[in-house]
Amino acid sequence: MIPLPEDVLKLLLAILIGGLIGAEREFRDKVAGFRTNIFICVGATLFTIFSVRLGGDREPARIAANIVSGVGFLGAGAILRGRGRIVGLTTASTIWLTAGLGMGIGGGYYIIVITATVIVLIVLWLFPFLERLIDNLRHATAYEIICSLDACSAEEIHKLVKDSGLHLVDGKRAKSNEDMVLNWTIAGNPMNHEQLVDKLFAHPGVKSFKS
Repeated sequence: MIPLPEDVLKLLLAILIGGLIGAEREFRDKVAGFRTNIFICVGATLFTIFSVRLGGDREPARIAANIVSGVGFLGAGAILRGRGRIVGLTTASTIWLTAGLGMGIGGGYYIIVITATVIVLIVLWLFPFLERLIDNLRHATAYEIICSLDACSAEEIHKLVKDSGLHLVDGKRAKSNEDMVLNWTIAGNPMNHEQLVDKLFAHPGVKSFKS
C-alpha cells in the first residue's frame, strides 16, 4: 500500500499535536512525557488509517474501536496510590485524550482536533493556577493539640480557630492522664493557618501541638 500525501500530512499533524501535549507533560516532569504522547498520537492515527483501509465499507471502525480499550490499559499504568491519595489521574486522562486526538487525525477531522488541542492546552496550562487558588482557600490540615485540662478547654481552642479565619472540618477529643488531646482537621487559607500556629504557641494552656 503506497502512502498517500494526506496520510503523510496526518502523521505530521499527529507528531505536532502529540508533541504539544507531551511538551507540557514533560515540562511538569510527568511519567508520560514528550515522546510518549507523540507515540500515542501517531499510533492512534496509524490504527485509524489502517482501520479505514483494511475494514473498507464493512467494518471501518473495528480496529479503531480497540484503541479506546488498549489505551485505557496504558493509562491505568500511570495511576498510582501513595501517601493516602491517588496520583496520575491527569496523566492517564491525557494519554486517553491524546489517543482520541490521533483517531480524529486519522479520520480526517482536522478542525475538531485542532480545536480540542487548544482547549486541552489551555486546561493543562491555566487550570493548575485555579486549582492552587481553590486549594489555598480551603487548605485542610490535621492538627494534634495537647492541652492541660485545668488550663484550657476545647471551646477556647475552637475560638482560636475561628479568630484565625479558619473553620473546623472534623474533630475528635480524648483524654490522656491530665491532658486533653484534640485531633482536628481545620480548613482555610495557609496564611490563616500560620496565624493559628502563632496563637497556639502563645496560649499558656497548650502543652504541645503538631500539624
